[in-house]
Amino acid sequence: MSVTSKIVYEGELRTRMVHLQSGTAVITDAPTDNHGKGEAFSPTDLVATALGSCMISLIGIKLKLQGRDNELVGTEVEIRKVMYSEPRRIGEVYITLRFAPNHFSDKDKVMLENVARTCPVALSLHPDITQHITFIW
Repeated sequence: MSVTSKIVYEGELRTRMVHLQSGTAVITDAPTDNHGKGEAFSPTDLVATALGSCMISLIGIKLKLQGRDNELVGTEVEIRKVMYSEPRRIGEVYITLRFAPNHFSDKDKVMLENVARTCPVALSLHPDITQHITFIW
């Protein structure tokens, strides 16, 4: 199995992560409430954001297989995470999927909501992390 990514610690609580296949880099900073500058995503921001990205990506895949992924263009996903303490961890993630104007049937909506709720990231997060998911059609 090949290596997916590498991380270099740059100092002052900043890391540079590189996706080896594409060369794309992402910087993280510790958040301001945990000794950091908050100038980039924190690692826990990325976890919460990965959940939203996974959900919309899986919906896109489902629609692409039906030749309908153009109906998703303009859809926005908003993420809010709530940190708990003792120990410090993600306690809750709020995901709002706000769909672009569309013609999804009630059957489509049920199917797409199920696809989102069962995406790999959603299923990989610890069950103690409450996932609040809102679909705005």
